[in-house]
Amino acid sequence: GKHRIVIPCLGHFKEEYEKISKLYMDNRIRTTKYTLWNFLPRNLFEQFHRVANLYFLFLVILNWVPMVEAFQKEITMLPLVAVLTIIAVKDGLEDYSKYKMDKQINNLLTKVYSR
Repeated sequence: GKHRIVIPCLGHFKEEYEKISKLYMDNRIRTTKYTLWNFLPRNLFEQFHRVANLYFLFLVILNWVPMVEAFQKEITMLPLVAVLTIIAVKDGLEDYSKYKMDKQINNLLTKVYSR
């Protein structure tokens, strides 16, 4: 059946406790979607799952073909860049507020029952 290992975090058991505790997950809450390292690629990946963003990307790519060029290349990119930037800033601010709330919850003091 199921069993658990209980090691008191006292004096000479401290090394054993630290060794075994690394094998298990902690109980921290993490509701954020992004980290500093994956924000840009993950956000762009999510934004290009929207059909409207793919449409504007298609127009930008199509406008770089010399035979089809209808507008100046830079002007065609402005709506797409503006929308991507605004949504990225919004997502970043939302995720940062989640991070602050998670940090506040994870640092709360708790009471532990002990005989």
